[in-house]
Amino acid sequence: MNRRGNLKLLTASIALGLGLGLPQLSSAQSGGTIKVGVLHSLSGTMAISETVLKDTVLMAIDDINAKGGVLGKKLEPVVVDPASNWPLFAEKTRQLLTQDKVAVIFGCWTSVSRKSVLPVVEELNGLLFYPVQYEGEELSKNVFYTGAAPNQQAIPAVDYLMSKDGGGAKRWVLLGTDYVYPRTTNKILRAYLHTKGVKDSDIDEKYTPFGHSDYQTIVADIKKFSAGGKTAVVSTINGDSNVPFYKELGNAGLKAKDVPVVAFSVGEEELRGVDTKPLVGHLAAWNYFMSLKNPTNDAFKKEWATYAKAHNLPGADKPLTNDPMEATWIGIHMWKQAVEKAKSTDTDKVIAAMAGQKFTAPSGIMSEMDMKNHHLHKSVFIGEIKADGQFNVVWKTPGPVKAKPWSPYIEGNDKKPDEPAKK
Repeated sequence: MNRRGNLKLLTASIALGLGLGLPQLSSAQSGGTIKVGVLHSLSGTMAISETVLKDTVLMAIDDINAKGGVLGKKLEPVVVDPASNWPLFAEKTRQLLTQDKVAVIFGCWTSVSRKSVLPVVEELNGLLFYPVQYEGEELSKNVFYTGAAPNQQAIPAVDYLMSKDGGGAKRWVLLGTDYVYPRTTNKILRAYLHTKGVKDSDIDEKYTPFGHSDYQTIVADIKKFSAGGKTAVVSTINGDSNVPFYKELGNAGLKAKDVPVVAFSVGEEELRGVDTKPLVGHLAAWNYFMSLKNPTNDAFKKEWATYAKAHNLPGADKPLTNDPMEATWIGIHMWKQAVEKAKSTDTDKVIAAMAGQKFTAPSGIMSEMDMKNHHLHKSVFIGEIKADGQFNVVWKTPGPVKAKPWSPYIEGNDKKPDEPAKK
């Protein structure tokens, strides 16, 4: 038989093998590794929050590879820096999916970055795991949301502040960075407060740009507004602006017993560079705190401390964990489980396999991915800032809360589907 005949025979054999249903690997896993995209700002205003999430993904990849990888292959991270530049998030996503051929992307913090990425992952049928609390009002076939929806953070926080234990707030300052997450969250909260009998005259809504650093006038305004009755501040300030805001609270002597501030984007990492003694008693609402005591969290904190020291990370002398780190950790391990269930990194097969995935989280709660809506069932914790920059949990839900991506306080949401549209 000549070479041409050998080639025909080989081609026929391959075709027969494919026809018999032999396993086919996606391009993301066709080599010796499975490529994983890491899409977090390592520079710019959001680096204060996002850099640690990049390192959390890398730690999780090391953890998974040490235990044999996924489908017998090692995970290979592909790290990019969108540099707190929202259009660049879209460009980097396209690069990760079309050039680097990653099987999945873990990334984004702000909603404006996620919304920049969304049309790209939908167009290219990629997969994004988004690890930060957000405003809801979105469901995508190509996104899994492992942070909190408003009913798993914002609404419980307001309920607590209105309660006797939370101080019985009557007036509200809604203070945020000027972009989609704070504005949409505050739209939901304003509508919710109306259902509780709060008038617009008792709500003061304020926004500052990304990177804003002068909070003297704003804090003075808050102090003046609070003279009209028991007042609480809901802060959706994001990124490095939190440092000057909290410093100004301390400078102005605005104590938690007078005007409590509850933050939705401030955790242990953001408080690292702040003198927290004047901030004792101010609040944060999350689904995880480093101070939670349970064996899973002990192991998570120990692993992070070891990793941070081994890689000489900034702050390794005082290793801190936080909520978005936990959400990142849950997401990548659930993705691993789904890939193994699907026996493939194919996006559609992994999406199907993600429904109902469970993973014991560092919070000590068994995290469960909803069967339909691509969100986790999560417990809610409210913590008070302590002098050492940690949080003392003062309130929690009895158990995990199912996410409601479409807020019932926005008109028309009762008619929206509770699962992403199949595309």
